[in-house]
Amino acid sequence: MTDQPPAWKRPHQGEHRWPVALAIALAIALQFLTPQELAFDPKWVLPAVEVGLLLGLLVVNPFRIDRESAALRMMGIALVAAATLALLWSTGRLVLVLVRGPAEDPGKVLLSGGIIWFTNVIVFSVWYWLTDRGGPAARANARKITPEFLFPQMTTPELTHNEWRPLYVDYLYLAFTNSTAFSPTDTMPLARWAKLAMLVQSCVSFLIVILVIARAVNALN
Repeated sequence: MTDQPPAWKRPHQGEHRWPVALAIALAIALQFLTPQELAFDPKWVLPAVEVGLLLGLLVVNPFRIDRESAALRMMGIALVAAATLALLWSTGRLVLVLVRGPAEDPGKVLLSGGIIWFTNVIVFSVWYWLTDRGGPAARANARKITPEFLFPQMTTPELTHNEWRPLYVDYLYLAFTNSTAFSPTDTMPLARWAKLAMLVQSCVSFLIVILVIARAVNALN
C-alpha cells in the first residue's frame, strides 16, 4: 500500500501523440469520403488545412505530449475547430437534403449517415481530450487537478492501479457512449462547457440516427 497520490493528480510521463494523430487522420479521411453535395465547398479546403496543422504538430512535437506551448495548443484547437466546422456543415446539409429534397438512395443515405456519425465521435473525443484540465500537456505536468470530466477510476481508486490517468482512448470511449446513449454513461461532465459540448454532440448524433437512418430504413421497406 502506498501513500503516493494517483498518477492523474501528480506529474507523470506525457502520453504518446500517435493515438490521437491516427484518430484525426481517420476523421480527415472520412471527410474526403463525404459525398460532394454534403461537404464544405470546396471539398478539399478544410481537409487540407487539417492535414497541414496535423503535420505541423507532428514535426514540432512528434512523440510524448508533455511540453506546454501556447503555439502548439492554438494549432491543436485550430485543427479540431476546422474538423468541427466540416462536421456541422455536413450534418446540416444532410438534414436539409433529407427534409427538403427528393427521396435519396437508401444505401447512399446510410453510408453518408455512418460517415458523419463516426466523424462526430472522433471530433468530440479530440475536443474532450484537448480541453480537459487544460489539455494533455497540462495534465502530464499536473498543473490543474480539478477535472472537467469525472472518470470512475477517480472516484474508486481502490479498483484501479495507482498509475492510471485518462488517455485518449478514455475520451474516445466517452464520445462513443455519448453518441449512442445521448447522455453520460460512466463518465460525468462537471464543467458547464463540458455539459454543453456533450449536448451538441448528442444533438448531432440524434439528428443522424432519427432523421437519416430512420429515413433510409423506411425507404428500404
